[in-house]
Amino acid sequence: MTVTARTLEPDVMTELRTLRARVPHLTGSLVASVDGLLIADDLPPSVEPSGMAAVTASGLSLAHRIAQTAHGGAFHEVVIRGVDGYVVTYSAGPAASLTVLAEAGVNVGRLHLEARPTARGIAAHLAARPAAPHRA
Repeated sequence: MTVTARTLEPDVMTELRTLRARVPHLTGSLVASVDGLLIADDLPPSVEPSGMAAVTASGLSLAHRIAQTAHGGAFHEVVIRGVDGYVVTYSAGPAASLTVLAEAGVNVGRLHLEARPTARGIAAHLAARPAAPHRA
């Protein structure tokens, strides 16, 4: 399978490529803003990046609400186990999320061990970028 890379954020793209290299059976990843805008992706051609970013934001909003309602705390991650693999979304700071796609044979513990610090690194990169100019 060929994975293509599209990005608006080179430092974030480096994080995604490093994650893919470190986790066997990882098939793709993306970073999306909480409002569903694509920030960077390293997805297989079968997954449409902008659509996946929008769906991720919707799921992230629901996960935040569930965590808040159930425990009164913040959201960290959500794991979806499907027939053919996993989709895991991690909080990447207050404004973004990291979503990873993995085959059914992935070691989920290893995935978490590698992806959690990646999400924190992505949050740091995004927090350090210059703010967009404000339009009057």
